[in-house]
Amino acid sequence: MRTAPRPRTRLWRALRAIPATWTMLALLLLAGVAGAGLWRPLHESPVWDAVAYGLPVLAEGRWWTPVTGAFFVDPPWVYVLALSGFVGMAYLEWRRGSAVALAYFWAGQLLAVLVSAGLLWLCAMTGWPWAVAQAGALDVGPSGGTMACLAAAAGLLSGPWRVRAWTVLIAFVFVAVLFWGRLPDLEHAVAVLLVLAFDHSLRIRRTTLREQRLIAYVAMLALGAIGVIVAIAPTDGLFGPTKPLSGPFWSTAVDVVVVLVIADGLRRARRWAWVVALVLATLNVAYGALLLGLLVLTGRAAVQDALGSDPAVDIATAVLWLLVLVYLIAVRRAFRWRRRAVLGRMPQPDRDEVRRALQTHGGGTLSWMTTWEPNAYARTADGIVAYQRRAGVALALADPLGEASTRAASVAEFVRAAEHAGLVPCFFSADEATRAAVPPGWRSLVVADDTIVDLPGLAFTGKRFGPIRTAMNRAEREGVTFRMTRLRDETWGVRAQLQAISQLWVGDKGLPEMRFTLGTLAEADDPEVRVALAVSPDGDVDGFLSWLPVYGQGSVRGWTLDLMRRREGGFPPVMEYLIAMSAQHFRDEGAQLLSLSGAPLTHEYPPDADAIAKLSERLADLLEPVYGFGSLHRFKQKFHPRFESLYLLYRDESDLTRIAAALTRAFLPDATLRQFAGAGLELVRSSG
Repeated sequence: MRTAPRPRTRLWRALRAIPATWTMLALLLLAGVAGAGLWRPLHESPVWDAVAYGLPVLAEGRWWTPVTGAFFVDPPWVYVLALSGFVGMAYLEWRRGSAVALAYFWAGQLLAVLVSAGLLWLCAMTGWPWAVAQAGALDVGPSGGTMACLAAAAGLLSGPWRVRAWTVLIAFVFVAVLFWGRLPDLEHAVAVLLVLAFDHSLRIRRTTLREQRLIAYVAMLALGAIGVIVAIAPTDGLFGPTKPLSGPFWSTAVDVVVVLVIADGLRRARRWAWVVALVLATLNVAYGALLLGLLVLTGRAAVQDALGSDPAVDIATAVLWLLVLVYLIAVRRAFRWRRRAVLGRMPQPDRDEVRRALQTHGGGTLSWMTTWEPNAYARTADGIVAYQRRAGVALALADPLGEASTRAASVAEFVRAAEHAGLVPCFFSADEATRAAVPPGWRSLVVADDTIVDLPGLAFTGKRFGPIRTAMNRAEREGVTFRMTRLRDETWGVRAQLQAISQLWVGDKGLPEMRFTLGTLAEADDPEVRVALAVSPDGDVDGFLSWLPVYGQGSVRGWTLDLMRRREGGFPPVMEYLIAMSAQHFRDEGAQLLSLSGAPLTHEYPPDADAIAKLSERLADLLEPVYGFGSLHRFKQKFHPRFESLYLLYRDESDLTRIAAALTRAFLPDATLRQFAGAGLELVRSSG
């Protein structure tokens, strides 16, 4: 059997895959030692005049400085940033090879220096104070090349992370130029924008609605952060130097709170937030344009005297608001959502229609659970998706209902409807077919292994079924009888016994009964649900099971185990006995399969499983004392079932926090904060 490579082996392979990056790092450190830049400012050294680059030295004919200057850093503390900046080159080299990484680094470094010098030369001729000052500045360092590599690496990321990385990079370079505006800041902006123009990997109009909203959200947060920064720190950007704001800080705090409220509304796709942001952006742009016009016509001093403050911050901020305004208009369709009760097409399906869809087209082993309260239903063109709206998540249960050939279309339509509503779409306990139907780039995590017993030809013979035969033989000796029935057909006395057994079982837990994919007696009181009883010679119910129908096309093809309850002090192997007798009963009726259902968080992951899988295993260990998922899974293995994986399907890791909150509320909708706290203490004690 082939074993997974050890973590150290994988790390060593990754390090060996980036020789060009290691070479550049080594050269940078060697140059730092040779020029003493590692421990003293380079601009105080004679080396500075020979290696620094910028418009003055290029005008003097020192054409080699963009290359030599890339190997030096000033001052010494910047080495921390310079060395860490090579992470983009390392990733680029790992993905596309040394030649491509070196090409991006040197093209980015040289073009950043030369284009910046050319822009400053042109702007300085206009007398622009900022351009005149920076045209005389010199710089060293590899940051033009490393920023180009970071931008190229961003273009290699998967769909959602690519957009987010580009958003952060572009926001960083624009803010740095507008508010600090030093020569390195201009070079960084040039490097990133050149790669963006050449790479074509950022296509905002082609991104998902969720990503378009996320960019708007980040942009508003950035504007709020800038308001705080300029209130407490001096700046010196394109429009001149400023001092910290002298007015009351509470006004800045109010502005930040307003921006945060709008940002949260944009993230949730609220139409009002888009309208308010549009108005706010328009006012800021108009104000900035007015100030800029006055600055050109009357001069800086006159404008500053009239305002009582420097206009540079307001003009620079207006430029950012202009970018936000253009963006909000371009992605306006992402904010068309208006509050309504349900997703999908009208009219909304009811439970009777869901039952008919199951009976006509069939479903999976968990599909009958979609008929339970409090599921809502989204109608698609050719199917139905059962879901619950929890914590801003559209939590779809099991698989879409309808013809198998329409599943991909139903999945895509449900995802679009959820995103239009500002909800996080995901599918819980979905099968392999639904996993194949989700949009490209979606992630999947095994949340349970469905345990399937094939009924045709089933016989509890042989050594492996020894414990099952022992339970059946003991029941016969002790006079325990089996009855397959429906809950509503039983007498009041039997129903009262089942209620008492369930209440006693729930009372042993620190939390109430779990829901969502786990039913109660209310769900068992359905004419289509079968109940298996084990009755003692005295007429007492020692244990019971509930079985949910699994429909094929037009008829029941199997049954899924839901409730498992036993009476305290009753027949010990009652669960083995009930499942075995139920299997024989359904086999004789012609059913094809028996699902013992999937115990959550019990999947056995491979040794090289990722962090999410390891977190799932840790959570399973913690919850074992409360719900016993692992013990239940081991119990079901006595029947030697085959396993089919059930998945959580989600867009990417950034959704997992909200999905976790949604699942918690779906499984425990009636739990109080006190019960959660009590269960948490129990988990801490059990893990200690």
